Amino acid sequence: MVWGCCSDTSMGPLKRIVGTMDRYVYEDILENTMRPWARANLGRSCVFQQHNDPKHTSGHVANWFRRRRADLLEWPSQSPDLNPIEHMWEELERRLKVVRASNANQKFAQLEAA
Repeated sequence: MVWGCCSDTSMGPLKRIVGTMDRYVYEDILENTMRPWARANLGRSCVFQQHNDPKHTSGHVANWFRRRRADLLEWPSQSPDLNPIEHMWEELERRLKVVRASNANQKFAQLEAA
């Protein structure tokens, strides 16, 4: 599993998830991957968008956003077509369709390079 982010001006980092991604893993990604990238590339006036996966909407993660005073875009349920990251994943999949990987490490390296 891979977590990724993007903005209207650039692609953000990819984070490889080993094992199950739960609210604690997601909070760690927000704190140690997304937040530093957003501060360095977007400034303090960005609005974060995520879909309504239960780990994203958990009270634990909602508390993280409140503590950081991060602006979070309200998102309608069942709206994957509106989510720009879904289109990014589609494009990555299309680019890598012709490239074979023999293991997860190779695949992640290919995703990062794409």
